[in-house]
Amino acid sequence: MPPPEFNPLEFEGFDWDVGNVTKNSKHGVEPEEAEAVFLNEPLLVLPDAKHSKSEARWQALGRTAERRLLVVFTVRRKLIRIISARAMNKKEKAVYEKETLRSGRKS
Repeated sequence: MPPPEFNPLEFEGFDWDVGNVTKNSKHGVEPEEAEAVFLNEPLLVLPDAKHSKSEARWQALGRTAERRLLVVFTVRRKLIRIISARAMNKKEKAVYEKETLRSGRKS
């Protein structure tokens, strides 16, 4: 069964713990920067079916003031729980550019 649709207007904040805060620092991404992806346009959210065995996960491709990031996340109790955040690779940048151009949103 495919994961449910993600609606960014339905979330109420972010859920962090020590493990996922420190894990993303190895990629040079601080929690505030990862959160910024969800607050900026354009935001491209794709289901992450490969990693959605125990709970629905998504991949968010988006921008911060500094760069483009890939953020893998789930939603628990209307809170976005960021699992991983890192700079987009070349292939992810191409998908982001293509999809945001196709939808008429400027990347």
